Amino acid sequence: MYGPSASNRRGSSHAALYPRGAARGNAAEMADLSLGLVSVFDDEASADAPGVHRIAAPALEEQTLLAMYRHMRQVRSMETRMVMLQRQGRVGFYGSCAGQEAPPIATGFAVEKSDWVFPALRESAIMLVRGFPLVKYLAQVYGNSLDVLKGRQMPSHMSGREVNQVSWSSCIGPQIPQAVGAAWAAKLKSDPAVMVGFMGDGATSQPDFHNAINFAGVFKLPVVLICQNNHWSISVPTSRQTASQTIAVKARAYGVPGVRVDGNDVLACYSVIRRAVELARSGGGATFIECVTYRMGAHSTSDDPTRYRSDAEVESWAKKDPVERFRKYLSAQGVLPEGYDESLEASFGAELSAAIEQVEAAAPPPPESIFEDVYATRPWHLEEQLAELRAAGPAPKAH
Repeated sequence: MYGPSASNRRGSSHAALYPRGAARGNAAEMADLSLGLVSVFDDEASADAPGVHRIAAPALEEQTLLAMYRHMRQVRSMETRMVMLQRQGRVGFYGSCAGQEAPPIATGFAVEKSDWVFPALRESAIMLVRGFPLVKYLAQVYGNSLDVLKGRQMPSHMSGREVNQVSWSSCIGPQIPQAVGAAWAAKLKSDPAVMVGFMGDGATSQPDFHNAINFAGVFKLPVVLICQNNHWSISVPTSRQTASQTIAVKARAYGVPGVRVDGNDVLACYSVIRRAVELARSGGGATFIECVTYRMGAHSTSDDPTRYRSDAEVESWAKKDPVERFRKYLSAQGVLPEGYDESLEASFGAELSAAIEQVEAAAPPPPESIFEDVYATRPWHLEEQLAELRAAGPAPKAH
């Protein structure tokens, strides 16, 4: 787990949230954080961004910076491979986060081991940052006997109790009140854990969002709500979701701080999310964060984005690729060793291939597992049904 406790951080990220030269705590400046764009990277990709609040890079050790970069590249490689496997008929469904790696990877480093994550479609990789094994992660895509969920969940709905990550729901938005409810429970129990709830821009049009953020604001709950605004809710553009100037500014109506951050800048995401987590843990209540990013590929392997958006739009956002921007930053800082990318691709490529081979060789979940995890003590009628199943023998093989 590469959380802040493992990063040997040289300083707090609190100051990093304030624009350079700004007075800390200035009300007008803080209000502008929901309208502008918080950014660390000062590059061509951010040159045309309106209202940029440039902040200092967080004080992270080189080993932590490289670990963040390594996870971003590995997620990109893994998800490219999984989409290919779906096209080959070896995987039934997949939703890639290509272009949106920065917020989930930053979150994995910003939270503590005791914190809980309630993801949407494109944040499952936080589990890998927090130490969930790759084989067990991929097994959830296949739903076989290696799957800790025993094949009961849909593909791309990964979760793991060992890393405090809850499965998302294909219905849009229910994980938002779930995160807030868990935060309410934590506050009642004086549990220091912080809950992090993700959503896409389309979810901010759902009642679940408004109910949850209102409740979080009223009761000052230890929760961080993060919207990955990737500009498209499947085929519906953000401009058709809301007439507000930004999504982050919606937080003002509920008495919750709202921050709009460059979602393709992993260090800016880390600074903003880390400070929000610390604020929540200290009793300061909820924060709502809008990460402005872009979905480079299809909504899922069931989608054809060429039917509703232009190649020119995709090409313009490709220049803001979060992985490439971070690579350029690390190179400029002298952090990236020569040949690092090639070595990483080779080593992780071999690890990924071996993991896929192991997962694809696994058998389906045993039929008896359908009776597990229903009751603490199995009642008599299920015992009879289990005995009947076993007596029937194995299912006939398909011809």
